[in-house]
Amino acid sequence: MEAVKNVLSKIHIGDDSQKNVSPKEPSSSELEALKDKYTKAKQEQVFAFYDTLSVPEKAALYEQLSSFDPSHINKITDRALNPPKPQDADKESGLEPLPESATASILDSKTEDIERWYESGLDLIAENKVGVVLMAGGQGTRLGSSAPKGCFNIGLPSEKSLFQIQAERIRKVQRLAHKKAGHSADKKVVVPWYVMTSGPTRGPTEAYFQENNYFGLEKENIIIFEQGVLPCISNDGKILLESKGKVAVAPDGNGGIYEALVKSSVMEDMRKRGIQHIHAYCVDNCLVKVADPVFIGFSASKDVDIATKVVRKRNATESVGLILLKNGKPDVVEYSEIDKETAEAKDAKQTGVLKFRAANIVNHYYSFRFLESIPDWAHKLPHHVARKKIPYVDTENGSTVKPEKPNGIKLEQFVFDVFPMLELKKFACMEVKREDEFSPLKNAKGTGEDDPDTSKRDVMDQGKRWVQAAGAIVVTEGEADGIEVSPLISYGGEGLQKLNGKTITAPAVLEKELD
Repeated sequence: MEAVKNVLSKIHIGDDSQKNVSPKEPSSSELEALKDKYTKAKQEQVFAFYDTLSVPEKAALYEQLSSFDPSHINKITDRALNPPKPQDADKESGLEPLPESATASILDSKTEDIERWYESGLDLIAENKVGVVLMAGGQGTRLGSSAPKGCFNIGLPSEKSLFQIQAERIRKVQRLAHKKAGHSADKKVVVPWYVMTSGPTRGPTEAYFQENNYFGLEKENIIIFEQGVLPCISNDGKILLESKGKVAVAPDGNGGIYEALVKSSVMEDMRKRGIQHIHAYCVDNCLVKVADPVFIGFSASKDVDIATKVVRKRNATESVGLILLKNGKPDVVEYSEIDKETAEAKDAKQTGVLKFRAANIVNHYYSFRFLESIPDWAHKLPHHVARKKIPYVDTENGSTVKPEKPNGIKLEQFVFDVFPMLELKKFACMEVKREDEFSPLKNAKGTGEDDPDTSKRDVMDQGKRWVQAAGAIVVTEGEADGIEVSPLISYGGEGLQKLNGKTITAPAVLEKELD
């Protein structure tokens, strides 16, 4: 176990205790020891400009280089570029849908089953056994914003950001659980929110939450932590310098969540609170049901370690990863890895439905007992190669180079790489309606797909469906359409009975409590 912990320590994670501590220039013996470490790994080029740096720059570079083990970086780089051949590579690759015993679908489950999962999920929330982990390390660069993606305003009438929408869903589900449990006013229901940022987004995220008074949640129940980073590597295997006194680094992918949970204070906080069930999701989904009682109840009833939500693949050519069985193990297979015949295969039991249709939306349930085991297996997760154009300093002449074609790699891990490590009985999958739960924000406005306009449309269309289902009459003025229903009014379409028979002119926003 100690050896595994040492492996974990090789990946740099932002540590709260180290914030606001000025780095100190190393002694000559400390510097020589570190140089020797990098020289043995044939990565001594990172010290090319050390003697020309100011004292603070020397201290900062020493601190950064001390956070990495260069031999470990070499090892994972080599393994990513030359992955080991699977033992069953010579066998026919067996792809099958997950068995019915491991799946459920909101589209065709019995109403009583869905209600049972919902009620039991609310009970677990009321018992303060549910926590939420948000993966929010991305910046809104492709959206034309330098701020964290969670700060982005998708254009709703209320002008709420993704962070605010999700915070309000947490507030609402806490209220629903409190009401169901019949708690007295002084007994709180808390769903702690663990927000994973990256180096560039941590500070702005913390400031944004503070400026907005934590969107009505209590500060002590929002824990902001940071995922790890790894050095960027040149095509010939050398660690690149971003400047003369700084290594070029990149976040270690959404799979970095596992090591980040261990290296930060998150796991200890969960342990102290008695959290047993964790919902993890990505910030860019404006329709995400945060701490979804149905999903929590379903996963807990299965007694699984990981469950995942999926949506039905639109058609055989949609570019999405699929959750399925690969050689008997739960896994995610990318669309590029599936041949045309497999992609177009139909389900023998359902006319016109694809056999492989479970589209991955990075929306997961974890048992706490499983997350506690992270140190036992985190070092086994593979790293993947992303070839990028990486600006760097030429260590021969000190000039800054901005390449026009990919000149290096970034190493990253994927959150789903842990799936094949599980026994099938510890894995489950729930299919949900795309129009109710999945609308990712990936592209700039005007793209027409997964952009601010589609995110706004999907929220407004959902609200319109909810109020019409409650009996309201919706009339539309002009071209704009849809109803924005605040999460504080309704979490998933419930509680709108008072709208029965009322006429609502769209577009509209419902913000005031109805009860």
